[in-house]
Amino acid sequence: MARRCELSGKGVMSGNNVSHALNRTRRKFLPNLCNVTLMSETLGRNVKLKVSAAALRTVEHRGGLDAYLLKAKDTELSDRALSVKKEIRLAQAS
Repeated sequence: MARRCELSGKGVMSGNNVSHALNRTRRKFLPNLCNVTLMSETLGRNVKLKVSAAALRTVEHRGGLDAYLLKAKDTELSDRALSVKKEIRLAQAS
């Protein structure tokens, strides 16, 4: 799987290493990804995701995985996160 956060969509960025003599060479800035297991209160089960540390802080700030997914845009979420979001909506509707 690509180096991309499944919740925020944060991915690899590119830039330059700049030496003291101002020589520039290309480099990659990798996101701080963590494999985490988050609890969905609505579904009553755990969900394994590859999430950036910043997105993990945002999940806790918003009050859990369910609240984060319902507020997140579908374009940012991965396929796995989208399927969990659909399950949460169905569970809340019934």
